[in-house]
Amino acid sequence: MAEVKIYTTKICPYCVAAKKLLESKGVEYQEIDLTGDEKSLQELKAQTGMQTVPQIFINGELIGGCDELHKLNATGELDKMLS
Repeated sequence: MAEVKIYTTKICPYCVAAKKLLESKGVEYQEIDLTGDEKSLQELKAQTGMQTVPQIFINGELIGGCDELHKLNATGELDKMLS
């Protein structure tokens, strides 16, 4: 199974939607909650150039946010990446 990491905040509805999709597929993921964690937020920004959430990585590759995750799912590419 793929290694999945998702950067989130507690108040983000897109984070909830992304996690629900991953959970519906039985995917285990590492969640990094950035709520009140300025250091981790700055690390994410340095790594990706972005500070919006969710930011989702599969096997170390940034795939983007919730919209990108759902697009990958709709085309079948997500299942390929997760296997």
